[in-house]
Amino acid sequence: MAVNASTDLDTLADFFDRYGVALTSGDLPAIAGCYALPGLVVADTYSFSFTSPAAVALSFVGAAPDYQDRELIAAHARIEDVQAVSALLTMVAVEWEFLDSQGQAVPGERYRYLLRISDEGPVICTVVRTG
Repeated sequence: MAVNASTDLDTLADFFDRYGVALTSGDLPAIAGCYALPGLVVADTYSFSFTSPAAVALSFVGAAPDYQDRELIAAHARIEDVQAVSALLTMVAVEWEFLDSQGQAVPGERYRYLLRISDEGPVICTVVRTG
């Protein structure tokens, strides 16, 4: 199902809301469910791919304790830019904003996500850390 322009931003916002909850709660199966397989993560000094839900989960297994150590209890994706790449591929620029246990906003990182729109909704094909 292709997403039309009127629901596109809502669909993306809902997707990143679910992804943010999964990240901060350490819900590894939910995180894995947000990715197309194979998936790719690219940063300045490294890249890695995963070909199974277990590999996705393993790559995020350290993230939840890190969020807990920093007392980050919520993540919000501020969508900065959306570019249609093809009928089913969309590049989305996101700045993550976190909330700590004191209710204070904590600045997060910026990423670009290449998403594929599937029948079940968006899935992440590639993540690029941009800052």
